[in-house]
Amino acid sequence: MSLYLTYRPLSFADVTGQDHVVTTLEQAAQKGKLAHAYLFAGNRGTGKTSVARILAKTMMMQGIEDETMQKQIKKGVEEGSIVDLLEIDAASNRGIDDIRDLIEKIQFSPVVCNAKVYIIDEVHMLTKEAFNALLKTLEEPPAYAYFILATTERNKIPTTIQSRCQCFPFRNIRDEDIVRRLQFIADSEKIEADRDALRAIAQYVEGSMRDAISLLDQLRSLPKITREEVEQRIGITGNEEVLKILSALEEQNPEQIVQVLRAIEEEGVPADLFLRQILTYMRTKLHEAVEAAKPTAALVATIDQLLDALRNIRTAPLPALVLEATLLSLCQPQEAVPAEKKVVEKQEKPAAKKNEEPKTEGKDAKEEKKEPEPEEEKQPEAVEAVELSLETVREQWPSILAQVTPPSVRMSLKNSQLVTVDEKSISISFSSSFHREKVANAEASHQIEGVMEKIFKRSVRLECTIAEGDIENGSNAESVNLAEAAAEIF
Repeated sequence: MSLYLTYRPLSFADVTGQDHVVTTLEQAAQKGKLAHAYLFAGNRGTGKTSVARILAKTMMMQGIEDETMQKQIKKGVEEGSIVDLLEIDAASNRGIDDIRDLIEKIQFSPVVCNAKVYIIDEVHMLTKEAFNALLKTLEEPPAYAYFILATTERNKIPTTIQSRCQCFPFRNIRDEDIVRRLQFIADSEKIEADRDALRAIAQYVEGSMRDAISLLDQLRSLPKITREEVEQRIGITGNEEVLKILSALEEQNPEQIVQVLRAIEEEGVPADLFLRQILTYMRTKLHEAVEAAKPTAALVATIDQLLDALRNIRTAPLPALVLEATLLSLCQPQEAVPAEKKVVEKQEKPAAKKNEEPKTEGKDAKEEKKEPEPEEEKQPEAVEAVELSLETVREQWPSILAQVTPPSVRMSLKNSQLVTVDEKSISISFSSSFHREKVANAEASHQIEGVMEKIFKRSVRLECTIAEGDIENGSNAESVNLAEAAAEIF
């Protein structure tokens, strides 16, 4: 059996890094106030399904005093053999017929326990029709029925579904907690591993305990697990290569960037992994700049471009080319005024005086110096406004994005598409109501309109719409709780 299955949490006490979730669920169970629907949201490998099974045990043992029966229920849940627990993978059972089949089975009372529990993993994969079918059951479930939904993409869950569940965000597990768990497993299995090697594993998996244990399992055949062995297996490069890239960016040395990227490509290092290492260093530099009260605009702009590259790498046919092009573009000297900028404020320079009278000698000259003629006041030339059209707005869109703050609003604005433009308004469309609400709220839209007024030299109204067919739009157009969503996503 793999290490992950062997050391999978079997009780709330075994769960690592999700104390805020575990504590709440334990207290609700003790007080007999468990809800009929829960939504667990978080990145992969953070314990969503494990906690769901532990919670299912608690639900199914409610009202059962017999210890032998309790042990049978626990064993049945852990082995997946108990009929009153149904686990569904929504990635492969996402249609309305699958949900209708589930709803039909709900009508039958529990066979062994006092409760029937349905765990639906990757629930965001359900179709719109399937969500609508599930909604009615979540509104009025039988007294014995409980639902635990798990997802890695909460933003894709309709707000109508979310509003009927108790939602729990699962955080990425801290490196220290992962290292501590890996050390416990290594000691239990008599695996010899350097602490530095375990730390390298924790940094690589980005908060996923499952990935960390799986990687340890992969390396356990080695006589001793060292950091060098870990880096070779996962394709990570040493800090020297990252520092060379950062140095090349500061010195605007494109030749060095090409050399380093060629070297890591020959070593088989994935482009996205190397870019994450660069971003880790950039984040450290950003924190240092903030602590030293230094300007951060340039660093933030660079990080923004690197994050865009990381998103593009995942879908690009040539990931290494995306990374190379981004780093080389960052290596170019930035012009004081962008070439595409068409609106500039000009100010007259004082014209040279022609046919000046010759200077006079003596007393009259001194008197002239004491009482000079007042110079004419310099007037700025009129500023010409840019004609508003889809073409001009698209040209200026990168400049608009660069000036929008905070980063969370900028990120949502990047998820929009230009729809129409007229002399007084710019209409943009979103595929997600969450991103629309981030941009359309009064404070954010006012700030964006101010940026556009500065660029286009006129008052422009921003109109935000939802693309047709979006499941989150719904007939009631319910909005997302922005404060909660922003805390989880950003």
